[in-house]
Amino acid sequence: MNIRSLRTTNKPKLMIIPMIDIIFFLLVFFMMSMLSMVVQKSMPVNLPTATASSVDLQRKIPITITADGKIYVEQDAYDLNGMAKRLEAEKAKGGDLTIILRADQRAQYGEFVQVLDTLKNMQLNKIAVATESK
Repeated sequence: MNIRSLRTTNKPKLMIIPMIDIIFFLLVFFMMSMLSMVVQKSMPVNLPTATASSVDLQRKIPITITADGKIYVEQDAYDLNGMAKRLEAEKAKGGDLTIILRADQRAQYGEFVQVLDTLKNMQLNKIAVATESK
């Protein structure tokens, strides 16, 4: 005589659909977080520290003043007149232009003021001074 068990044996199942959903959400999360990371390619300088917050800017042009007094607009070295010509060309392109001024801690204060004066004479009033947070 053959007796059947009333209990059925369930084999374990691997539910892959929820795992695919989780992986998809992680992928989307990391892709969106990478879009918010902006890399500024410019000369390495030793920035001073500040407690003020940063500003989200439309069209950014970094101007860097190194410790030895050299002025860089993005990656290109200029004197004050060359910098003014380059910024006039950028200004002529139109749009909302914001200058990010990055000066090394050891840069001369006079050079910083000369660059600010040049920017003021060009009527470039949207200027952000780059610092490192404390």
